[in-house]
Amino acid sequence: MYEFAPDMARPKAELYGELAGAARALVEGEADVVANMANVAALIWQFVPQLNWAGFYRMIEGELVLGPFIGKPACIRIPLGQGVCGTAAMCGATKLVPDVHAFPGHIACDAASRSELVVPVMRGGQVIAVIDLDSPEPERFDTEDAAGIERLAQVIAASI
Repeated sequence: MYEFAPDMARPKAELYGELAGAARALVEGEADVVANMANVAALIWQFVPQLNWAGFYRMIEGELVLGPFIGKPACIRIPLGQGVCGTAAMCGATKLVPDVHAFPGHIACDAASRSELVVPVMRGGQVIAVIDLDSPEPERFDTEDAAGIERLAQVIAASI
């Protein structure tokens, strides 16, 4: 059994380093991708405050399909180029959105969401999934959050 106790008083960079280390410990040696994504979603929820949704969309046959998450029920399929997740997947680049209502084509699965961070998970130069974080706080995410989740995506890419 794993027990992680993040110190929320630590600087963000250190906290995200701890998150990446915890994720590495959980996915190392486990071949089941769903179990790995579920555990990583739970870790994100534990380590990153002020979220109302945290989880994965998987790239399947050219579209994003809902994966393990924590939060309210969500959209099941997202075409590439649509919403924040579909845009991040199509571009293969992180999308940090301070105000989702100002993002053209935003897909609102939870009306309480005000800001969003989406990071592609890449393997072999291809997007295999995205990590999606939503917050009810406007401007919740910054470049440190983006860098921390990008590091997490690199750590888990071979295991999901």
